[in-house]
Amino acid sequence: MFARWDRMAKQFTRIGKEIAIAVKAAGPEPDNNPALRRCYLNAKAVNMPKDRVEAAIKRAMGKDISNYEEVIYEGYAPHGIAILVETATDNTTRTVANVRMHFNKMGGSLGNSGSVAFMFNRVGEFKVKNEGQDLEELELELIDYGLEEIGEDSEGNIIIRAAFSEFGNMSKALEDKGLTLISSELKRIPLNTVELPEDQAKEVLELVDRLEQDEDVQQVFYNLK
Repeated sequence: MFARWDRMAKQFTRIGKEIAIAVKAAGPEPDNNPALRRCYLNAKAVNMPKDRVEAAIKRAMGKDISNYEEVIYEGYAPHGIAILVETATDNTTRTVANVRMHFNKMGGSLGNSGSVAFMFNRVGEFKVKNEGQDLEELELELIDYGLEEIGEDSEGNIIIRAAFSEFGNMSKALEDKGLTLISSELKRIPLNTVELPEDQAKEVLELVDRLEQDEDVQQVFYNLK
């Protein structure tokens, strides 16, 4: 129960920072701000209360709001697993020190910019409610909007991946087609994955878990199979 609440609090904090960055960049009106529309959608997907979303937008419009900067850190977990850490921070000195500490304590090492990013493909990932659509037909309809992959997750929802540069086009195409969007996120998918024995994989996942608990960390991507 406590773990679930911790996870929910972390998701709310992450979306709150995304809202702050989106509002600072393009204003508080979702109709004119695709990034803010994405925040609304993702807030709904994790059951973030509407009043909390509106409070985050209001805070982002204030003069004393923290200016969050999006910073990416790259490194290696134990056993050579590549890790890419996306952060949103108002204090990069604190964040880099904490991220380095997590890597060091768990037997990994923080690398230079560009050291592992090339191992990941940045994509837009959309989760769509499956309402009996024909996947092959949908694939043909979306190919002109940057579609890279289409499939289903374990719950039967449709997962659509588009090139990062086509995120806006795909988002609009799905809206125009009247599909029910559950969430939309920017993700980094490993080009190749590495399989490890269970005990070694556990060490990697302990580092990932530790990074994900850090208040400045938004998302962690890795190439462990």
